[in-house]
Amino acid sequence: MATVELSFSALPVHVRTARLIVTAVARRSGVAEPILDEVRLAVGEACSRAVEAHRRHCPDEPVRLELTSANGRFEVIVNDAVPGDDAAGGLPPIAAPDDPEFVLGEGAAELGLAVIAGLADDVEIAATPKGVQIRMSWPAETPAPA
Repeated sequence: MATVELSFSALPVHVRTARLIVTAVARRSGVAEPILDEVRLAVGEACSRAVEAHRRHCPDEPVRLELTSANGRFEVIVNDAVPGDDAAGGLPPIAAPDDPEFVLGEGAAELGLAVIAGLADDVEIAATPKGVQIRMSWPAETPAPA
């Protein structure tokens, strides 16, 4: 499957649309029905975090998503565009949620990351020069031909 790219303005109302699109692509990519709720919730948390960071630091920049399916995995990457020292957007130091250095703080951003870590099969969170990138993936079977 080719990569599906989605970008939307940093408005909370668009998070629902992103969840719906990601769920449809995940279903088409062969993600099992019982896992789709986990995909929808994790993507919603990641998009909500990105929208909030954008609203505070760069409201005119869109939130970007990449959806791919390859090698038996469905992957979603949520990228925000909060540059420089603001890239963490109120997040704790960037570490994988299963890393011993990852500490759950009191803020909603930290709680959102913990929710994502509990829902996604595999999670990577990284601060990049362009902002924070949350990469999540789930198992996907090869879908039947249409």
